[in-house]
Parts: sequence; C-alpha cells; structure tokens
Amino acid sequence: MFLNDDFLLTNDWAKTLFHDHAAKMPIIDYHCHLDPKEIYENKPFKNITEAWLGGDHYKWRLMRACGVPESHITGDASDYDKFLVWCQTMPKTIGNPLYTWTHLELKRFFGVDLIINEENAPQIWEAANKKLATDAFHRREIIKNSNVKVVCTTDDPVDDLAYHELLAKEETAFKVLPTFRPDKALNLEKTDFPAWITQLSHVHGATIDSYQALIQALEARVQYFHDKGGRLSDHALDVLQYEEASPEALEQIFAKALKQEALTANEIAAYKTETLTHLFHFYHARNWTMQLHIHAYRNCNDRMFKQLGPDTGYDGINDLSLTIPLQQLLNRADTTDQLPKTILYSLNPNDYPVIVALMSCFQKDTPGKLQLGSGWWYNDTLAGMRQQLTMFADGSPLANFVGMLTDSRSFLSYTRHEYFRRVLCGFISEIVERGEAPADEAYLGKIVEDISYNNAAHYFNF
Repeated sequence: MFLNDDFLLTNDWAKTLFHDHAAKMPIIDYHCHLDPKEIYENKPFKNITEAWLGGDHYKWRLMRACGVPESHITGDASDYDKFLVWCQTMPKTIGNPLYTWTHLELKRFFGVDLIINEENAPQIWEAANKKLATDAFHRREIIKNSNVKVVCTTDDPVDDLAYHELLAKEETAFKVLPTFRPDKALNLEKTDFPAWITQLSHVHGATIDSYQALIQALEARVQYFHDKGGRLSDHALDVLQYEEASPEALEQIFAKALKQEALTANEIAAYKTETLTHLFHFYHARNWTMQLHIHAYRNCNDRMFKQLGPDTGYDGINDLSLTIPLQQLLNRADTTDQLPKTILYSLNPNDYPVIVALMSCFQKDTPGKLQLGSGWWYNDTLAGMRQQLTMFADGSPLANFVGMLTDSRSFLSYTRHEYFRRVLCGFISEIVERGEAPADEAYLGKIVEDISYNNAAHYFNF
C-alpha cells in the first residue's frame, strides 16, 4: 500500500530497526536555509502554496519540465492556480523523490491521505489551509511538532544574528544556531566584493583597507558567531583551486579587488587558497565543524538568471578535477595540525571514491573527523542515499556518520529525515540478511539511533 507504515521497509529487520529505534529519535537539522527572522516572528502561512511551493526550486524544476508557464511558478498567477498546476504535475513525477516527499508531507503534517492530482486538488486545498490557519501550524510549532531539537541556519559573516539572540532568550523547545557562510569573503572576483567589504568594516567597527585587516575581521566574526552558539561553517566551493601566495602578493591582490581591477586566474586562486587556510585554522581553534559543498555548476541558463536571479532552479553538476586541489587544501591545514572536523559533500557522485579515499588520509583524534556528507541536492534520492551510504561504509566506519539534514528553505521538509531513516534501516537490514553482520538488535539498533541523532549531538559540540 502506498506510504503505509512499512513503506521502503522490505524485510523484518528493516521494520524493527525503523519502528523500534529510528522513528523515536529527535532531529538535529544541522544544515538548512530557513530564515531565522521567519522562525522568530512565527507567523502563520497564508495557504498551502506559500508553505509548499514558496522558494522551492526542486518543485519549480519539475513544473517547468511538465511545460508549466513561469507565470504559474514564480510569476503573478494566483496562489490557487500555482497550487493547481503542482497537483497536475505530481502524477507525472512517479519515481522522483518529490512524489514521495510531497505525499508524505501531506499525510504527516496535515493528516490528509489523498493522492495529489487535479481531481483531489480542491479537497486538499481546503483541508490543508484549514490546518494552516490554526496555531499548531505556525513556523515554530511545525519545528516543535517535528521533534526537532536543533536548527542550524546559513548566515553571512556580516549578519548581526539578532534573531538568533532573540530566539535563544525566548524559545526553549529547540535551538536555532547560526552557521558561518563566508562565500562573499572568498569571491573577490564578484562585482559586489568591495561593497561587501564595506559592510564587513561596518559590523567589525574598523576600516578594512588591507588583506591583513580582512583576516583579523574574519576571525573576529568567527568568534562573534561562536559566542552566539555557532559551531559550524559552510562553504560553497563550486570550483576547487589551490595556489599559494606570499603576504605581500595577497596585499596586492586585495588592493586590486577593492579597486575592481582585473585579476588573473592565479591571483583569484591564491586569494581563495590563503583565505580558506586562515579560516580552517580559526575553525580548528574553536572545535568547529567545517562543511565544504563542492561541484555545483551555478546559473546555467543566462536568460533565466537575468530574469529571476540565483537559486531559482537553474543550477547543474560540475565535473572538474577534484583530487589534487582537495588534497592540497586538507594537507595544508593538517601540516600544522589545524585541520578542523570536516564534512565533504559533492554534487557529483562520481567524486565519492576520491573523497572517501582522501578522508582516510587525514583521520585522527575524533571519531569520524572527516565525513562524506549525506546525499546532497540531486543525490538526495533513494538511489543517491543508498550510494552515499555504500561509499561511506566501504571506506569509513558507517557507525560514525552524523546522518541526514534538510538543506531546505521549507518548514515542511522534516519528513526527509523519516525518509532517510527508512532508507538507512533498509540498507543495514540487507547487510544482515546477506550474512555480513550479526542479527543482534541491540547492536544494530544503537547504530541506527546514533546515525539518526546521537552522533550529531556529540560531533557538533553544540
């Protein structure tokens, strides 16, 4: 039966591990893109379209592939019409994870056990909107009712973290912690780099007119995040580069960037390499975890980028070489024993063997110090999760894995943790059925509980 209690659980061991162990564990959502202001203000959603489709470019891509006009995706069509075309799209997406996730959200959050299609759209619209109008469906209540204990947002170094501070004072059911995302500090080739440096100068309280001043400001902001509860950083490294440079050369490169003078590829690579190395050291000193998101290929459609901007569903997967620059970056930090705990994600699953092999070259002190991150974005599927688990188990102790995250802008994405846990229990149960692990519930159940929650609670040092 579709989405019954045992969906994805194909044998008795999978059912036992999920129902008796995984299902009861709380959630640590250690990487997402929720807006802390939205969480704090705790407003109700005006309707299911805002809750389901607002900002969700996963769904937008599917609608475009079904010929839905942009007016009914990101344009000025009514909310009901946008909802209706999503219901018309759904039946065509069988086999896509969004087919399962969307039905799972409808069932778990709204208690509606209907197939999403055009015929059922009016009934779903009415039932979901009736629930959304109640206090139980305000933003914070959704988080609480999903058994979430920690939410880690993604934040620019210039953010004042005011809403995190307010939430820390007022919210007791769960924590909302910042994650340091210094992409704008690294991307000096972008036209907005000088303006961002001016913003950083303002929040830092001192003029940043040299590379050395920039590094001092970045360390101060890392400490500021740390004081507000931050224990993770995150980097979008779409292209990995490695190029060393002297302090004098870095000063010259930084000065050119502030004047928006042309920079060579080597100068850009050198600036990013040296700045990342400083940041690695700052994270290590504070026992942070560093996340590197590698090999997205951004904004592939020029026309739609000009029309809608970034993060609207027009990114692809990069297939550039990974081994040498990643080894050089990790080794540079390890040479002085300043490599932080690190989670490595790649949007290209062909990179997994490289990442797993390199991880093993730098493991020490902390269980699972370096980890292959959960299936990310295009790999956030049944097949992608199983491939990630297989590669992790093949090359590293699977029992150390810190598990799933949503990487989402949606408050309804917490069912993805349930989906992952079902996949995890199925994966482990098959190992047992093949005779490769003992049929010991206490042993297997602990591994499932640890990957679902306990490992993250210990690893991130919140």
